[in-house]
Amino acid sequence: MVPLQRTPGCWVEELPSVLWSINTTPNRSTGYTPFFMVYGAEAVLPSDIRHDLPRVAAYVEADNEKVRQDALDLLDEERNLAAARLAIYQQDLRRYHSRRVKSRTFQEGDMVLRLIQ
Repeated sequence: MVPLQRTPGCWVEELPSVLWSINTTPNRSTGYTPFFMVYGAEAVLPSDIRHDLPRVAAYVEADNEKVRQDALDLLDEERNLAAARLAIYQQDLRRYHSRRVKSRTFQEGDMVLRLIQ
C-alpha cells in the first residue's frame, strides 16, 4: 500500500479497506469486534474464504438459520459482558492516569496561579 501523503486525493479509494479493518479488529476495551457487537457474529474475511478455513468449510446452509437465531439470543449477554469489560477498562485507564497526580491541599490565603480565559 502506498502512503496517502504521496498520492493526495486517493484516500477515497482506501476508505473501504480502512473501514473493514476497523470493523474486524477486536477492540481492546470490549474484547469484541465492532462487527460482532452489531451483528452478533464475526465477519467472514476474504482470506478465510480463499484459504478455506474450517469455519468456512463447516458452513451448512440448512443449519444456518438455527445457528443464527441462537447467536442472536446470546447477543444481549455478550453486549452486557462487553459493557462490563468496558467499565473495567475505563477504571484501569482512570487509575493509570491518576497515579501521577499529586494531591495538594490549599489553605485560605495561599497564593495560586489562576488561568483566566
